[in-house]
Formats: sequence, structure tokens, C-alpha cells
Amino acid sequence: MSTVILSLDEARDLSVEILVCHQTSTENAISVSEALVAAEVDGQKGHGLSRLPSYAAQSASGKVDGQAVPQIVARAGAAVRVDAAGGFAFPALELANRELAVMAPGMGVVAAGIYHSHHFGQAGYHVEKLAEHGLIGLVFGNSPKAIAPWGGSLGVFGTNPIAFAAPRKSEPPLVIDLSLSKVARGKVMTASQSGDVIPEGWALDAGGKPTTDPKAALEGTMLPMGDAKGAALVLMVEILSAALTSANFGFEASSFFTPEGPPPGVGQLLIGFAPGPFSADGFSDRLETLLTAVLDQPGTRLPGQQRLQNRELARLKGIEISSKLYEQLMELRRLPY
Repeated sequence: MSTVILSLDEARDLSVEILVCHQTSTENAISVSEALVAAEVDGQKGHGLSRLPSYAAQSASGKVDGQAVPQIVARAGAAVRVDAAGGFAFPALELANRELAVMAPGMGVVAAGIYHSHHFGQAGYHVEKLAEHGLIGLVFGNSPKAIAPWGGSLGVFGTNPIAFAAPRKSEPPLVIDLSLSKVARGKVMTASQSGDVIPEGWALDAGGKPTTDPKAALEGTMLPMGDAKGAALVLMVEILSAALTSANFGFEASSFFTPEGPPPGVGQLLIGFAPGPFSADGFSDRLETLLTAVLDQPGTRLPGQQRLQNRELARLKGIEISSKLYEQLMELRRLPY
């Protein structure tokens, strides 16, 4: 497969240009672009530039309000409610992140519920920002139906990612990012775009049978990690991200991929912990003791370490995308709505 190399600045500029000419404000386009390129750099291509065609189409059609300005609409103690206003999730989560970083030192534990939202991409991206402010972060998000209840055959829940981040003394934050399907649905979408097959065990077709065809998988359901236990975790995340925020459930939300239909209206829950009050300021030392015990065993590594290597490589060499995707992006750049 032929590929194209883009510098990080080229990738960001191209993303912004495409979004702006498809009815997205410059401020929102920059927010979205930063998140997509960060995912691409980290090796999470299903949340990277492959999302641009569907994002642009949805902004152009109005399914996503590219001009939306997220707002904090309610406060209660350590909790805030953020209306993403039917726009992209990234500006709303940036607003929530900034607010929690200010609130946390005085509150200890703070949380933001986001509703009227959209695909929030690489979940770890959002909690890593909290960890950079010295906070432990947790995020839960729901998405359009892709996973059936255990024992069922019809999708009810999304792949419902969760992520955790913790600040470290002299190292980048520890980030753990998990989709609760066996793999992120974005990987299936990427395989569908490139014409690749997917491994058996990732998904079922619309008839409930195992499939290696990504197009059939997108029309069917994803399998949860951990089987019945994973399906229970998916339910938990659906409650925290959608019921708690009064957002749409996965079975009520429209597709993240197509320009037709109403806004998805999904939700996210972002939680920040100031570690000092819980640990008498001993958290950093205790965390390093634990991580040292992990790394002292031969063959071990910490979750998320590959992303750090990917970042250094991308800084030096840029990012590699398929020629097919590059041609698609260049066409979008030439066809403003």
C-alpha cells in the first residue's frame, strides 16, 4: 500500500482547512485538528485523520454544528454541567478540562458532565490534560449502538471507552485508555476504508455470526472485551456517561460516521482528583514505588508507553497515512461546501 508522509504542522493545517471550508469555525477546527493529529501520532489511527471525511460531511450537513460554542449551564458544588450544543466534543471537553483544573485544588474531587455531544476520539487525550495539571483523571464516554447486551444480538450500547491518567514526578503521565469492545470500532472503520479484512473474534455481522468483513462488522455488532464481564462494564459506562448526564443512550444516538440524521447527542463524564488531600501529599512517591515494582520484572512495561515512542518518531519524521486517504483529504480541501 502506497503512503504519504505529512509533518505534524502540515497535518494540522490540512485538517483545519478542510473543517473550516465545511462550515466549522476556525476555533473549533483547531480544537478538532489538535485531537485528531494527536491520535494519529499516538498510533490510534481509528481516531485520527481517517475521521476527517465524516467530520467534514457532518459539519457541512449540520448534523454537527461546527459553529457551536460549548457552555457551562449548571454548577453544584464540585460538579459542572457542560452543554456541547450539538457541536464537536473536543471544544466542550477542553472547556471542562480548564474548569476542573481551576476547581480541583479547593474541592479535592471535581466532575463535569457533558451532553449534546459527539465522538470524543482518543479517550486518553482528555485525561492526560488533567494529569498535566497534577490531577488524576477519569473519563467515560458513550457512543452509538455497537455492542449487544450479553446473550443478545441487537446493539444497545456503544463501544464506550474509558481512560485513566495519573501525573508522575519526572515522567510523562501514566495513561490507560480502553475501548470496552475487543477493539475500538474506529479500527474496523479504518479497515473498511483501506479494504482490509479484520481478525475473527472482533465482531459479528447483522445476523449475529462471526465476520472478518469490516463492512459487515459495521452493520453488525462488536464483541465486548471480557465477554459477560465486559458487557457489564459497558452497561456501567453507559449509565455514567449517558444516564447521569441526561444524554442519548447508544441505541438512541445517530451514527458518528454518516452526515444524515439528527445530532448523536451522546455524553461524557470527566472526573478529576487532586491527589494531595487523599494521600497527605504522598501519592507521587507511592505511585513510583508501585510502578518500580512492575518494571523490576523482566519483560514488563507500563500501559501507554508505545505512544511516547510514537510521539518522538512523529516529531522527527512526521506521520504516515495511506495515499488513498491523502487523496480523499485533498479532494475535500478542493470542494468547500
